[in-house]
Amino acid sequence: MSEQHYLVGLDLAGRRVVVVGGGIVAQRRLPRLVGSGALVEVVSPEATPSVEAMADAGELVWHRREYRPGDLSGAWYVLCCTSDTAVNVAVAEEAERVRVFCVRADAGSEGSAVTPASGEYEGLLVGVLAGGAHQRSAAVRDGLLDALREGRVPDGARAPELPGVALVGGGPGDPELITVRGRRLLARADVVVADRLGPRELLDELAPTVEVIDAAKIPYGRAATQDAINDALITHAKAGKFVVRLKGGDPYLFGRGFEELIACAEAGVPVTVVPGITSAFSVPAAVDVPVTHRGVAHEVVVVSGHIGPDDPASLTDWDALARLGGTVVIMMGVDKLDRFAAVLIAGGRAGDTPVAVVQEGTTRNQRVLRSTLDRVAADVVERGIRPPAVTVVGPVAGLARELVGRD
Repeated sequence: MSEQHYLVGLDLAGRRVVVVGGGIVAQRRLPRLVGSGALVEVVSPEATPSVEAMADAGELVWHRREYRPGDLSGAWYVLCCTSDTAVNVAVAEEAERVRVFCVRADAGSEGSAVTPASGEYEGLLVGVLAGGAHQRSAAVRDGLLDALREGRVPDGARAPELPGVALVGGGPGDPELITVRGRRLLARADVVVADRLGPRELLDELAPTVEVIDAAKIPYGRAATQDAINDALITHAKAGKFVVRLKGGDPYLFGRGFEELIACAEAGVPVTVVPGITSAFSVPAAVDVPVTHRGVAHEVVVVSGHIGPDDPASLTDWDALARLGGTVVIMMGVDKLDRFAAVLIAGGRAGDTPVAVVQEGTTRNQRVLRSTLDRVAADVVERGIRPPAVTVVGPVAGLARELVGRD
């Protein structure tokens, strides 16, 4: 059995690091080196567009030429990232002569150092070495990071920098589509105020000590409900608890998140906002409807369908929307599609404009209806499509028929 590597953390801030090669391998390694504060110099006649962009941005120095002896002078750390074995051997040999630790990306055991599979979590830098078995080390790294983010492995910290309330966008419904930060904060919550449209399965992963408040069960009436939600957030936060407001989609896209932010701010409660994947774009994507497409749609407008187009309280210029040729995404309006379709057609939209309606997108209850603007209201009733649903109006809604082998 060969001797194991000695795992150590290097302080490279302000120290010269040489990377020989500017291809994909270098592109993968460079961000963490730059993030460490190292003075990175890349030696390579060519580079990927991303590496070139880093050089243009001043994040590193790119010497646009072949490696030559002497390039490692004054370096603290060296990485061989070329596809030319002879060049990598020459670099490693010079590094050995000048006593600089050197990583060979093409043959890890031939260098004097090995790059671990690494990742970061809340100030912890996790590194795993598996004696050259890269897939194994990466798998263990990923599993450990997931466990830390989900709270399954304690890290001994309670994130004092995140007191008060976190407005977390939970995504369109699939529990795997919440952001990494959102899931991490959810695992740290003392109290969770949850929407019915949020990723409900994640509530089952919370510790038994976490208090879960179902916002859908707070007394009925929109104003009263929102006031009660605001009061719950503020009361628990002022009691010294970390409160997560778990919302569906994104907190600021028809999620009333900013109202909750204002209420907390007025009460002196600090708020952390975690954006989420909005269902306006992700739900259509889940059923092969891109809300924009080159040569098809150059604009996309997201509209609240909570109130009809003829309601005096409506703030939407439906005539202007009808004149657009791009995409209109209607949220929460499946029960008023007859009125929305009528006003769009009256304003100039063709009756045969493709429409896609997606009920409970990204969840096991997902249903898809593909229709046209002049038929969609009747089709929704006939098929029994019900809220919550996202409606996409525009040529992009018909692109899926160009796909082969897709349902």
